[in-house]
Amino acid sequence: MLTALSIRDVVLIERLDLSFDTGLTVLTGETGAGKSILLDSLGLALGARSESGLVREGAEQAMVAAVFAPPLDHPVFDLLREQGIAAEDEIVLRRVVARDGRSRAFANDQQVGAGMLRRVGGLLVEVQGQHDQMGLADPAMHVGVLDTFGVPPALRTETVALHRGWRAAARALAEAEEAIAAAERDRDWLSHAVDELSKLAPQEGEEAQLAEDRQRLQRNERRGEAIAAALAELAPRDRRGGGGPAAALRASARALQRLVPGGSEGDPEATPALAAIERAEEALAEAETLLSRLSQSAESDPRLLEQAEERLFALRAQARKHGIPVIELPLLLARLQGRMDALLTGSAEIERLSLDATRQRHAFEAACRSLSAARHEAAERLDRAIAVELPPLRLDRARFVTEVTPLAQSAWGAQGADQVRFLIATNPGQAPGPLAKVASGGELSRLMLALKVVMTGSAPVPTLVFDEVDSGIGGATAAAVGERLARVARYVQVMLVTHSPQVAARGAAHLRVSKRSGDGRAETLVEALDGAARREEIARMLAGERVTDAARAAADELLST
Repeated sequence: MLTALSIRDVVLIERLDLSFDTGLTVLTGETGAGKSILLDSLGLALGARSESGLVREGAEQAMVAAVFAPPLDHPVFDLLREQGIAAEDEIVLRRVVARDGRSRAFANDQQVGAGMLRRVGGLLVEVQGQHDQMGLADPAMHVGVLDTFGVPPALRTETVALHRGWRAAARALAEAEEAIAAAERDRDWLSHAVDELSKLAPQEGEEAQLAEDRQRLQRNERRGEAIAAALAELAPRDRRGGGGPAAALRASARALQRLVPGGSEGDPEATPALAAIERAEEALAEAETLLSRLSQSAESDPRLLEQAEERLFALRAQARKHGIPVIELPLLLARLQGRMDALLTGSAEIERLSLDATRQRHAFEAACRSLSAARHEAAERLDRAIAVELPPLRLDRARFVTEVTPLAQSAWGAQGADQVRFLIATNPGQAPGPLAKVASGGELSRLMLALKVVMTGSAPVPTLVFDEVDSGIGGATAAAVGERLARVARYVQVMLVTHSPQVAARGAAHLRVSKRSGDGRAETLVEALDGAARREEIARMLAGERVTDAARAAADELLST
């Protein structure tokens, strides 16, 4: 239910804070006092279209906040949780409208779009004016009204689930047929591509391993070349073993041997030089030995590098050909192979999917037949219940008919295979016709009220707002309207804008809307009435501008009733 409404700087309202209780709350006041501003303000909080003209003159923005306390099992909590909005036991819908008409919407202080605000508000409040009564003029809404009135929820839920299953099976069949048709169109290309990729047999992670192997083999090749070049520098220069550093060292040693003691010249100072040359010969021999060992360990098969590069380049060429990364080649092969297999096994798969779709459709059709039977039975009960309510509402000549007819198969949906229309004949002998074409605004209002009475306790919306549902009626008819509104208010919260004293007297709470002028500007005020003040307001509604004692006595009588 709506527990509070705060309004700031909306048209003629500067600051207004209202609280509400259960039952029937009536709003009265002179024409033009600003009752519509209250409804427009509530509409803003519920996601209605915003306009810059709603911002009070001199203010930069308007703000409306509505506080609700719905039952803890109400579906609005599921909707909020789906959107990631925290909600425990209270829901606050807030709307801020700037001077330029732009607006921001909030649900429990989390910013949302106006569309989301409308979805949440639509689950919490139903606002009824004279020309938008519960979607009565829109036949698309009628099936939901009838189902809410008298069709078991389990049957509706089952129909929705079976429709979903049938459509899913039909989609699977259509996709399989399309896949086989596409594969058939591409048979030659598909066969060539599968054969090419199968021969290549790409493996997961192969590109990275090949790239690593290629770098390692290239490093080994460069290492071997360096060792070979070093050995070549130490090797003899000619076939007879002449030249090269070893031969040069031997020739140098032979030349110095004549100078060492015992030689032909006998020069002792040449001994260290000869020893150094001998050490150089030993170091050179050791270097040759070490390089030979390195050469043996560095030997690599050049064919391995060639094979790795050929494999890597072949994989990358296939990836470029198909416009995908190399890593996806195994998946591509599996997918293409699957399409080829589908060509071979497609008939059996199509037959299986076709049987499943047929089975699902038959189950859905059976549910539709049960749902249709339940709707026909509910339609009869609804028509009888409405017929009881029409005479006291000055619609005694009217005949309400709920028409349930089969839909074309192309129009079948989650709501079944029926079209539901509410028809009315307002005069004897007149054939029932669509509400929008036959009933006037006042008749629609009273018809809507009759529906609300017979559907009391069925609708999930916890708050109903009526805008002058009693327009154009009085006397006993107005009393009947008030009695029915009070009856509905036993089960849901009802708020009503009214000019009828008979209806106003039925309210559990009474708010008076008035307009005060001063300092060159007007302001809308709202005050809660009780006791004598309420009696005076109802007497004013009865008598007009000049309240008489007789009017006060009549007000007392209405209030006592």
